[in-house]
Amino acid sequence: MSQHSTCCNLFRLFQFFISRSPSLVFAVGPDNVNFPVLIMTSGEPCNRLWHRETKTRHQDANFDEEQVQDQLRDILDKALTESIEPPAHIKSALIGKKTNKGSPRSQRKDDGKLFMERASLLDELFEISHIRTIYHMFIAVLLIFCLSTLAVDYIDQGRLVLEFDLLFYAFGKLGTVTWAWLTMFVYTLFVPYYILEFWGSLYHKFPSKLGLTLGAGLILTAIQTCVLGLFPIYTVVHHQLPPASRFIVILEQIRFLMKTYSFIRETAPVILKNTPKEGENPRFPTFSSYLYFLFCPTLIYREFYPRNRQIRWNYVAVTLGKIFGCLFYGYFILVRLCIPVFRPETNQPFSKRTMVLAVFHSILPGIMLLLLCFFAFLHCWLNLFGELLRFADRMFYKDWWNSTSFANYYRTWNVVVHDWLYYYGYRDFLWLSNRRFRAAAMLSVFIVSAVVHEYALAMGFGFFYPVMFCLFAIFGGEGNYLIMRWLPGFLVNDGPCKAKSLTGIKQRSQARLLSFCTLVQPAFMRNM
Repeated sequence: MSQHSTCCNLFRLFQFFISRSPSLVFAVGPDNVNFPVLIMTSGEPCNRLWHRETKTRHQDANFDEEQVQDQLRDILDKALTESIEPPAHIKSALIGKKTNKGSPRSQRKDDGKLFMERASLLDELFEISHIRTIYHMFIAVLLIFCLSTLAVDYIDQGRLVLEFDLLFYAFGKLGTVTWAWLTMFVYTLFVPYYILEFWGSLYHKFPSKLGLTLGAGLILTAIQTCVLGLFPIYTVVHHQLPPASRFIVILEQIRFLMKTYSFIRETAPVILKNTPKEGENPRFPTFSSYLYFLFCPTLIYREFYPRNRQIRWNYVAVTLGKIFGCLFYGYFILVRLCIPVFRPETNQPFSKRTMVLAVFHSILPGIMLLLLCFFAFLHCWLNLFGELLRFADRMFYKDWWNSTSFANYYRTWNVVVHDWLYYYGYRDFLWLSNRRFRAAAMLSVFIVSAVVHEYALAMGFGFFYPVMFCLFAIFGGEGNYLIMRWLPGFLVNDGPCKAKSLTGIKQRSQARLLSFCTLVQPAFMRNM
């Protein structure tokens, strides 16, 4: 047989075995040509060797994949931990002293919220071109809504009509809103500050410290109830303010109450703890720091906050434009998707059919309005004030869209309010009970949050529809307690379920959006 036929046979043999085993070496053939030769152990059939090595490769691949997943999971956990809790050296530098290990009561002040320089999550994500594409898609939808409205008006009326009567109605009676806000602001600026200063200057000299404290507390509570409690409700009800104006007054009422409490809560323990020397006045926060706190986008009082070096005026202008864009976006959503469905002449007697139709008609506009409220307020509005005041800590929210439990959703949706509830509600409850009633502390915080949310919605919309109370108090509070108590492995954040698929995460996040939007939107539109 010639050398050419020998080479062809060798190549055929090689092609037959190469698909069954990768264990090859090179041997020298005719004319010094290197040929791959299959090496097998003696007495082992080819098929058995192929099956064995295939199984080994699969096992090695599975093992390597598990190793990679474990390493990625550890890296992600470490990153999340560092994003929530700063390193020890940064913490000590920010606090200015080492943490003293003692009783929970002694650690209450040392373990407070730490402010640090950090950007908002969406600002960081928008630096990625692929994420910025989603933002551009929303802008494209806004332009489509605008063109659609113009086309429909031109076809129906024969002319281009771009009226914003709904916006003018929603923000009507701004004069009443302005003087009501000024009244609440002037009270919050002067009365709590000087009452607390008066109490602090006499506390260490007065013979009856308890009597002085009770007297000052009762006076402040009475004035607070009248000015920040009853006055906003009277303004909203008596003057019959429209929805947006109602929300301005009510939300500012809640904000001033929370800021006043934070100022007193953070300042009073310092006065009690630091006894001044004879002939000296007790150290008290400056009026300028309190004034800055009333406007900065946080509900936790500190005498000093991390500050940026300068104001980025381009960022301010762009953010202000985004806020107005969100207002017009919401207007077009209501005009094009809601009003044609819920207009008065289409009202029908209540039935299961009309209820189901109303719910499904409200899913899309409800989700869009919810996302717009988040983007306009928690991102644009808070970042606008943060930039104007050079407030450096912009962690107003976290990645709530990746939440896999109600507890995580409530912690990440609105970090500003969550911090206030956590430090002044949950932590103080545990401190008072010596950490014995964690479940009661958690449920109480959820119930307080549900009541406040329901109060704001009822006063803003003008009717009582306890959807938020059910979501926060029942599904959020009791549901989360039962899951943590009886099914600890059910949560994605715990145990073997830690590596849940992304599909499950998306489903849970979308379910929370639907649960709010499909229930609130029909009732709101039918009462406009």
